[in-house]
Amino acid sequence: MKKLMVCLLAVTFAVSLTAFAQQGNNASQDNNMAQTQADQAAAKAPLMTLKGTVKAEGDKVVFVSDKDGKSWDVMNPEELKGHEGHHVQLSAHVYADKMSVHVMSVKMLKGGDSMKNDSMSK
Repeated sequence: MKKLMVCLLAVTFAVSLTAFAQQGNNASQDNNMAQTQADQAAAKAPLMTLKGTVKAEGDKVVFVSDKDGKSWDVMNPEELKGHEGHHVQLSAHVYADKMSVHVMSVKMLKGGDSMKNDSMSK
């Protein structure tokens, strides 16, 4: 009788380990799926170089393109903090369907830092 109980306990333990391993595998598959979706979203939003002006409208930050004058919502406005009113060059993922950009890097352009020069001369 003891042998039967030990065998039954061992089988139960083995089955529970198998179920736990499958659950962990599903979690990694979910992470892989989320990463794939993020990659697909990035593919739909190509990385582009844009030149224009940063404008603050209340607590909302927008980027106005030099090329066509279009106004783009900025998905991560913290990247442009301190550049309000400046002429900049952005490297950003452009979501044309949402009229928004996700800024990857920002670079000041010459002629766009006149506000900074004015404040230093005072």
